This record gives sequence, C-alpha cells and structure tokens, in this order.
Amino acid sequence: MFAVTLWLGNTAYLYISVSFAQMLKAIMPVVVFALGVAVGLEAMSCSMLLIMSVISFGVLVASYGEININWVGVVYQMGGVVGEALRLIFMEILVKRKGVRLNPISMMFYVSPCSAVCLFVPWIFLEMPKMESWSFRPLVLAFNSLSTFALNLSVFLVIQHTSALTIRVAGVVKDWVVVLLSAILFADTKLSMVNLFGYAIAIGGVAAYNNHKLKKEACDETSAGSKLSTTRTISPPTSASV
Repeated sequence: MFAVTLWLGNTAYLYISVSFAQMLKAIMPVVVFALGVAVGLEAMSCSMLLIMSVISFGVLVASYGEININWVGVVYQMGGVVGEALRLIFMEILVKRKGVRLNPISMMFYVSPCSAVCLFVPWIFLEMPKMESWSFRPLVLAFNSLSTFALNLSVFLVIQHTSALTIRVAGVVKDWVVVLLSAILFADTKLSMVNLFGYAIAIGGVAAYNNHKLKKEACDETSAGSKLSTTRTISPPTSASV
C-alpha cells in the first residue's frame, strides 16, 4: 500500500496542479474513518459522521471550483488516497492490535525495502523504456529523500501515540499550507474563490474533529479515574488490616 500511494500519488502530479492534489487529499480522513469502522478501529457515531460529511462537502466544493480539472489526474489521486488510507490502517493494526512493538526506525527498516521492490517491478515495464537519460538534480533528490524520511518517521511516531485517523486529519492542515505555498511558488497555479471557500469548509471540519477528539479523551480519562477510585473503595481488606 505504501508503494501504491507513492506510485499513484506522484503520477497524479503529471495531470493536476499541486494545490488541487492537496485539496483532494482532504478527503483522506473520511476514507480512513470508513475503513477504521469496517475493521473495528473506530466507532461509528452521528457526530463523527457529520464531521466527516462536512470535510467531504468542503472537498467537493473545492473540486467544483477548480479551473483546470483533469479527471485522469483525479482518478490517480483518489487511488493514492485509498492506498494511503489502507497503509495507515494496516500500520495501526500491526503496531496496536497485533502487538508488534516496533519503533519508528525499525518499522521503516522493514517497510521501505518491501515498498522499493513493489515499485521496482512496474518501473521496469512502464517507466524505464521511456527514460532516455538519467537527468535529475542530485541535491534536489537528496533533500527530497531526507524530507520523506522525516515525514515517514513522524507518521510512525504519531500513530504509535494516537491513531491513523488523527494523523490524516492533522495532515489536512499541512495540505492547506502546501496549497498556499504552491499558489505562491508556481505561476501556473490559479486558485478561485470557490477553491478557497471549499477548502475553508474542510478546515472547519478538521477543527470540529479536534474538538470532538479532545472531549472524548477527557471523558475517557474521567471515566477511567472514576473506575479506579471505585475499585480502591470496594477492594476487600487484606490479612494485615484484619
């Protein structure tokens, strides 16, 4: 799934702009939530369903306002979104449910070579025949690799302490920054008011999700504290106390 995410996500940039690709990625929390409910990692509730619907609606509005839309790029990007959602779900199952107590570096040590092999096979048949020369900038490639390493490391760390859904909802804020920077750096990227309005709705859904999560965690901590105090109160006397 990591290989599928890289393959389809990078291919999408050949057809759509960076800013529009990031807008489409805002649908990720909805996909992760749906898959999380299917495998039992997340609990279905009306409030969460409403929040996910708001985020989805915001992405739809942003897509409607896209000036240079290319449906081939949209299909590639949505395929990458599904692959990323499945990757995060599987990672959370491995780390939390299956008891695989791997630190982030060890997880990358096992996942990255497997992903490289999965990408190498289609590369031989689909891309290598089209590559007449190996013209790339080593410095840009090195910085790109370092950034990717830091990103994957942070993703593993966050999943260990929270959940797959949390990392994707937090990623929407990161995508918003990428949208603004791409509009500033690339002259061919044009954002309409409909784009910005739709993405603002998605950001509003992110804020509502964060508020919902904080309240749920506070209630869980309060409930756990109450159970602990009750257990101590009704515990039977020891032989020493008798």
